[in-house]
Amino acid sequence: MSFSQEIMEKAKAWPFEQARAIVKRLMILEKRGTPHPASTGDGAVIFQTGYGPSGLPHIGTFGEVARTSMVRQAFNALTNNQYKTELIAFSDDMDGLRKIPTNLPNQEMMAEYIGKPLTDVPDPFGTHESFAAHNNAKLREFLDRFGFEYTFISSTEKYRSGAFDETLLVMLERFDKVMDIMLPTLGEERRASYSPFLPISPTTGRVLQVPTLERNVEKGTIVFEDEDGSKVETLVTGGRVKIQWKPDWALRWTALAVDYEMAGKDLIDSTKVSSKICRALGGTPPEGFNYELFNDETGQKISKSKGNGISVEEWLRYGLPESLSLFNYVKPKTAKRLFFDVIPKATDEYFQHLSAYFTQDEAAQINNPVWYIHNGRPPQDNPPVSFALLLNLVSAANASDKDILWGFIENYADGANPADNPVLDNLCEYAVRYYQDFVKPNKNYRAPTDAERAAMQDLRDRFSALDAGTKDAGELQTLIFSVGKDHEFENLRDWFKALYEVLLGQSQGPRFGSFVAIFGLEKTIDLIDTALSGALLD
Repeated sequence: MSFSQEIMEKAKAWPFEQARAIVKRLMILEKRGTPHPASTGDGAVIFQTGYGPSGLPHIGTFGEVARTSMVRQAFNALTNNQYKTELIAFSDDMDGLRKIPTNLPNQEMMAEYIGKPLTDVPDPFGTHESFAAHNNAKLREFLDRFGFEYTFISSTEKYRSGAFDETLLVMLERFDKVMDIMLPTLGEERRASYSPFLPISPTTGRVLQVPTLERNVEKGTIVFEDEDGSKVETLVTGGRVKIQWKPDWALRWTALAVDYEMAGKDLIDSTKVSSKICRALGGTPPEGFNYELFNDETGQKISKSKGNGISVEEWLRYGLPESLSLFNYVKPKTAKRLFFDVIPKATDEYFQHLSAYFTQDEAAQINNPVWYIHNGRPPQDNPPVSFALLLNLVSAANASDKDILWGFIENYADGANPADNPVLDNLCEYAVRYYQDFVKPNKNYRAPTDAERAAMQDLRDRFSALDAGTKDAGELQTLIFSVGKDHEFENLRDWFKALYEVLLGQSQGPRFGSFVAIFGLEKTIDLIDTALSGALLD
C-alpha cells in the first residue's frame, strides 16, 4: 500500500514524525553545501541500534530494532525510496568483561579473562571462537527469526580494521574539547583519572581504565601506565585502544555517519553528552527520540540482572509475534507495564487493528499499527474468534489441548479447520497454554446472590426456549441484556460480572453472547445448571 504525499506529510503516526525529522536533516545538510552521501548516490541514510553482547538479546533489543525498522519504513515511503537506507545492528563487543553472568558455565575459566575485550574471552559454551562471537550469533539468530533487514557490525572489527582510525585521530587532536565536555559530568574521584582513551595493555590484553599521561597528535599516540607500572606509548589506531562509552557513541555516530538512533529514557543525559562530543569531532548527531522503559507487574523497571518482566521467548509461548510488535509500536514514549497479562489484550487489539485496516481510508490506514508491523503489506487473515473468547472457551470446556477447542470452532464457523486457518490454530494453542499457566491457578468461583440466581435461572429457561442451533451472537447478547434489565440490575455491568464470576470463576471476559454462540446453547445451559447446583464451588 502506497500513500499520497499529502497523507504522509500530515500523518500523526510517530514513525512518520521521526521520518520527517530525517528528511529535514537531509535538507539542512543540502543547504549547508554538504549534501548527504545518500543524496548523491554514494552512500545510505544510516539507522542504528546498539547491543551489548555481555548478555543475550532481550525484549528491549527487539523493541529497539522493531521501532527503528518502523521509522525506516516510514522514511522510505515518505521519500518514495529515493534514498538507499541501511539499518545497522551494532555490537559493542570490544568492551572489557566486567563481571561474569551467574548463568554461564565455566565460571573459573571466565574469571581469568576479566577486563579483556569480549571478543578475546573464550566462549564458555565451546561453540564459537569467543564469548562475544557466541552472543553475536545469538543476536543475529534472534533478529533473523523476526525477519528484520539489517547489517551486523562488530565494534572490534571496526577498531582493529582501521575503519575508526580517522575519527580516533580527530579525537586525539581534540582531546581537550572532549575532556571539557566529559569532566563536568563526572564525580571528583573519577575526574582525576578519566580519559576517553582506554588503552589495551600489550602485556595482559586487558582494557585499562587509566589516565592519559601524554599524547602526541603528530605520531597518533598516547602514553599510559601499564599494569606492571611501566610507561607505555601506544598508537590510538588499529584497535590498540577502546574509547569510553559516551565518547565511543559519538565516535560511532561520526565515523559511521549515523542519521538516526533512538535510546531509552535512562540515556537522555548520555545522549546529550555524546551529541556534544559528536559535534566536537566534526560530526552531526543523529535524529532520534528517547523511549520509555518497560516496568514489571509491580511497576519496577525491568532489568536483565533482576530477571523481572518477561522475555521474548516467554511472550512467544503465549502470543503471536505481531502482538509483541504492536505492544512496542503503541505509545513508545509512555511507560508500560510488561507482564504476562498484557498478552491477551495485545493479541486481540492486533486483530482489531488488522480487521479495521481494510475498511479504512488512507488517512486512517497510515496511522494503523498493522501497516508498520507488516512492512506496508498487512495480510487479510482475521480469525472468527477472539483470543479472549478462546480463553473463556478453554475455561468452560476445561480444554487440555487445542483439538477440544476446534470441536467448538468447527461447529460455530462453517468450514473452519486447522489446515486452512493456521493463525487461529496457533491462537488455540496459545490459549490452552495461557489458561493452564495463568488463568486456571487463579480461578475463583462464587455462589450467586438470590437476585443473581433468579436472573440466571430465567436466562437458562429463555435459552432452553430457543432453537438449539442458534449461533447468532448478537441475538444472544440482546437476550442476555434483556434478562439483566428485567431483573432490575442497576448497572448491567454487574450482571455480566456475575455471569463471569459464577459460571467461569473470573471477573471479566469477552461479550457473553459470543461465548454462548461458540460454546453452544446446550452446553451453556448445562454450565448454568452446574453453577446453580453449587458443583463448581467444590
